[in-house]
Amino acid sequence: MSATGTTAVVFDLDGTLVDSEPNYYEAGSRVLEQHGITGFTWEEHAGFLGVGTLETMRTLRERYALAAPVAELMAAKNAAYLQLARASTQAYPQMRAFAEMLRAAGCPIAVASGSSRTAIEAVLPAAGLGGLFPTLVSAEEVERGKPEPDVFLEAARRLGVRPEDCAVVEDAPPGWEAARRAGMRCVAVPYLPEQADEAVESGAGLVFRGGQREFSAERAFAWVTDGS
Repeated sequence: MSATGTTAVVFDLDGTLVDSEPNYYEAGSRVLEQHGITGFTWEEHAGFLGVGTLETMRTLRERYALAAPVAELMAAKNAAYLQLARASTQAYPQMRAFAEMLRAAGCPIAVASGSSRTAIEAVLPAAGLGGLFPTLVSAEEVERGKPEPDVFLEAARRLGVRPEDCAVVEDAPPGWEAARRAGMRCVAVPYLPEQADEAVESGAGLVFRGGQREFSAERAFAWVTDGS
């Protein structure tokens, strides 16, 4: 347990706390279209769920033989995404309730995301979550993105707790694997419910097989705080 005698909880952002994937898909499509690539599908985008923006753009640059540097593609996607996110980002109601329950109980909480720091700081208030999470970690601030454990380990360090005293809340395979490598318990809420078996195989201790439509703040709170 943490110094307060409670478990610390580290939340992924995109697809976990907020339904941001449609905006990321649209932003990525716009950038590819600027470089002459059309027909980028949702299914193709879904292959990058849980992967940081940097890793995603590196892969797309190679896949489509784009001449633009990765940094330029990143900047363009972030600009497009921020425009979309500030206009419309919805928090999942049960996730908001879960975070509020944890704060009320004195549990340290953080957001650790593959998004840029700028995106995190824009999305949280746009979704009505501003001020709820005092600790934020972006993949930009660590050496390696998910599925490596760096963002979660950095979140634990900033919260002042041991990794084994943390639980992670995640929606995608790279995040589940990152939690396992970090030595943290994991609540899996698959963005794609068909990936639920992967969550179980990764060692997630609590899996909501139906994703957000099944997620229960009360059930997650009981599992996180009972010490099991």
